[in-house]
Amino acid sequence: MLTPEIVSLILILGLVGLMICAVPLGFAAGALATALIYFQFGPGALGLPLKQVYGMASDYSFAAVPMFILMASLLEHSTLARDMYSGLQRLAGQITGGVAIVTLLIAVILAAMSGIIGGEIVLLGLIALPQMLRLKYDRNLAIGTILAGGSLGTMIPPSIVLIIYGLVSGVSIQKLFIATTVPGLMMGSLYLSYILIRCWKNPKLAPPVGPEDRAKMSVKEALKALVPPILLIFLIMYCIYGGITSITEAAVIGVTGALILITIRGEMSFGLLNDGLVQTLRACGVLLWVTFGVSVLVSVYNLSGGRDFMSDLILDANLPPLMTIIMMMLLFLVLGTIMDWIGILLLTMPIFVPIITQLGFDPVWFGVLFCMNMQVAFLSPPFGPAGFYLKSVAPPDISLMHIYNSVWPFILLQIFAITMLILFPNIALWLPGVLMN
Repeated sequence: MLTPEIVSLILILGLVGLMICAVPLGFAAGALATALIYFQFGPGALGLPLKQVYGMASDYSFAAVPMFILMASLLEHSTLARDMYSGLQRLAGQITGGVAIVTLLIAVILAAMSGIIGGEIVLLGLIALPQMLRLKYDRNLAIGTILAGGSLGTMIPPSIVLIIYGLVSGVSIQKLFIATTVPGLMMGSLYLSYILIRCWKNPKLAPPVGPEDRAKMSVKEALKALVPPILLIFLIMYCIYGGITSITEAAVIGVTGALILITIRGEMSFGLLNDGLVQTLRACGVLLWVTFGVSVLVSVYNLSGGRDFMSDLILDANLPPLMTIIMMMLLFLVLGTIMDWIGILLLTMPIFVPIITQLGFDPVWFGVLFCMNMQVAFLSPPFGPAGFYLKSVAPPDISLMHIYNSVWPFILLQIFAITMLILFPNIALWLPGVLMN
């Protein structure tokens, strides 16, 4: 039987090698897990992957993931986001930097309506970027605002990242949603303050919208475009935070509300419904394959003594607890350059959560820290996916280098926010303590 040290080395080299060969993470992890089961425990243990996959697939809370993705897909294929953007622009576009502020607010609203990242950036790249460039906004400010706003999807409920973290770590998803509220607002406030200060110091960076653009939509039309989706957000949040429904039931309410909104607007069609369902199935297919493959791999690794080996390795280093947290954060940032958040979460959390609990830290606080780290990874070159999402819809003269040069101020703001949360955990833990005690 292989020792945990040898198993760790095989898994690291195997995953890296297979990913270099362009094997998707879910298939690479599943294949390694199956091979490891066979050689470690014999052919009689090959039923373990089936048991592990069935256990996750039958988890009731997991159904919230495809429901929230479906809600986002339906809203994305309607004109709702475009009308919300035009409405906010009508109300706030006349101030200096107003369109950038509107873009950030729309990003927050879309994050609260979808819980996923990537789609927001593509949508904002199609709606907001051409508008800001037409108004002679500074290109770096426009691009950075879209990418930073889109990354808030990892933080703002109903974040899919938080749902998966809660399922893997055994932490209350409702408590995670409440805990991330204040840090999410803090991140949004930092972005907003940065935009306002930059535009106040140099108004030429973000000229206000002219009267001819404001005349395209009346105030009444603007409110009509904004009120229904905002009411849908408040309904979902009230169901979750008020303990009225479970997370999964709130997701179903969200899908129902989205269908009602689209129908009232006269946009419901077979094509829209089909496109939304197809997009949901594709997104869930990727998510489920990675989740199942990596979960089986981690389970086999733990059965081989890997969790105890890693725990002893970290704890026996005798580092101060805070330094251990910082080392974990740095590892997240490094892993974020080579794999998606779902792979990082599933590979590390079954090992890290018991360690941070043993060190006396709150796993809810650690989950919020993880989400904030994924924001940095989402933006960071050379492989930050946000840049590729925006590049797919940006004008040809905007290169990846231009995109990544635009995000550094926002990455520094993210690192500052992570530092504040490490030093002051009550930023995340205060609200759950008030609402759930």
